[in-house]
Amino acid sequence: MKRKLGISIYPDHSDFASDKAYIKKASEFGFSRIFMSLLEITGEKEEVVSKYQELTKLAKELNYEVILDVSPAIFNLLRISYDDLSFFVELGVDGLRLDDGFDGKKEALLSYNPQGLIIELNMSNDVAYVDNILSYQANKPFIYGCHNFYPQKGTGLPYDFFVKCSQRFKRNNLHTAAFISSQSGKIGPWSVNDGLPTLEEDRELPIEVQAKKMFATGLIDDVIIGNSYASDEELKKLSLIDRYQVELKIDFVSDINKVEHDIVLKNQHVRRGDINEQVIRSTEVRKKYHSFSNSPHDNEIEFQKGDVVIGNNGFGKYKNELQIVLKPHKDNRKNLVGHINTDELLLLPFIKSWSKFKFVC
Repeated sequence: MKRKLGISIYPDHSDFASDKAYIKKASEFGFSRIFMSLLEITGEKEEVVSKYQELTKLAKELNYEVILDVSPAIFNLLRISYDDLSFFVELGVDGLRLDDGFDGKKEALLSYNPQGLIIELNMSNDVAYVDNILSYQANKPFIYGCHNFYPQKGTGLPYDFFVKCSQRFKRNNLHTAAFISSQSGKIGPWSVNDGLPTLEEDRELPIEVQAKKMFATGLIDDVIIGNSYASDEELKKLSLIDRYQVELKIDFVSDINKVEHDIVLKNQHVRRGDINEQVIRSTEVRKKYHSFSNSPHDNEIEFQKGDVVIGNNGFGKYKNELQIVLKPHKDNRKNLVGHINTDELLLLPFIKSWSKFKFVC
């Protein structure tokens, strides 16, 4: 499935003009999905339609997919029925995220709504909820999954639980989404806003590292910024990441030579299939650069986790092989050429046997 970047909008907590400007700005950076919450609305039905309709109209003009977060309480407040979803067509949205679930049979029936709206399910529960829905012969192409976000610090999902929840959806080949948190965004659905990530351990990380990790799991198709408004710098950083392979930011040493620089940045790296615990090996590059000399430098030190090394002239057939250090060791046949950014060391476990990866500086 193609992977997308998304933003979140909270029309009942934000400035209308700022919302429109944010939607336009994110579109310029290649964002193509909007999560919009209806859970906090106040006012009459006509007011809701007017406010949300203008935002969704702009979003659709910019080719966004718009999913609206709803609950039974909202249906009651607006005096609408799950048996007739035409109200949401009037709003112009593409789908509904069901914050609360039903009995499985109901969700399956909703997936056949004549309006063709996507029905997105809450992914943050490790129960057979989605399996139950699919057992009622749901309209699978119209069933999506999306994790919760967690405004209160300390309450986000632990990683292992996140994986188990996500696997329930991915083994059924369903479209999935999860949230990351802007470090500058102050707007969310509730008065408490300590950031809005799905994963607790990612709450304080740079936003691009959060996104890289989400995509690297292979379990998430759409990564959405949970809080508004992300800064222009954050939007730009997200727009530049590779959504389909692990991409590592490297800081080069001063003595790196041109051959080493080209090996690092101008090649598609692939981890050797027969892996080991000491280093991640990219071996194809040594064949491409076998005739290029590589004099020793920065080679008399103990290499540390996250160091990037390349075989020098003293390494025989392994000259110009690139390696990422996983365990400290010394070997003067290797030159230190750079270091993986500290925040991105957490991405190394996602580089598995035959994984593709690349570097940026």
